[in-house]
Amino acid sequence: MEPKVVIANAIKRERERAGLSLSALATKADLAKSTLSQLETGNGNPSIETLWAIATALSIPFSFLFEHAVPQHQLIRANAGETISSSVADFSAVLLDKTPIGRMRDIYRIHAKKGEIRHAAAHPNGTMEHAIVSSGQMRVGPSQMTEKLGPGDYYRYPSDIAHSYECLSDDATLILIMDSIA
Repeated sequence: MEPKVVIANAIKRERERAGLSLSALATKADLAKSTLSQLETGNGNPSIETLWAIATALSIPFSFLFEHAVPQHQLIRANAGETISSSVADFSAVLLDKTPIGRMRDIYRIHAKKGEIRHAAAHPNGTMEHAIVSSGQMRVGPSQMTEKLGPGDYYRYPSDIAHSYECLSDDATLILIMDSIA
């Protein structure tokens, strides 16, 4: 199934599950109703920021917006996978695995290039991020707790407060694991 269709179906499903009208969700996510309507019909090209705003407004993990049946085993090669790009920085993410029902864990491979800092809003209460740099250098974490990381470095931090990702080298690859309370 095409990613836009999966996202469209998931937004509508989660909006209805939350008992929200299109207008109510648009207001809560600080989006234009027409933008949300286009996304629900599969006619949009959402940025990471737009999808995060929707997930936050619905109080669901980001990965729920990509929910569909997947096989028990899955191989995603280094330069493959469905890429979602930022609209404000040279930053893109590939969802490597989504949270199975009853568990709250998402795994991402993130590619970033030196330039704009990617600021992220707070995720639902209790959410933690686990960051592992596989190449390059990144500065990640909540504003007063950012840390400079190099290849192989691991950093766990609360992401239920605003946080950021900054590429310090020409480019970098970061493995990011998000977990939250079910």
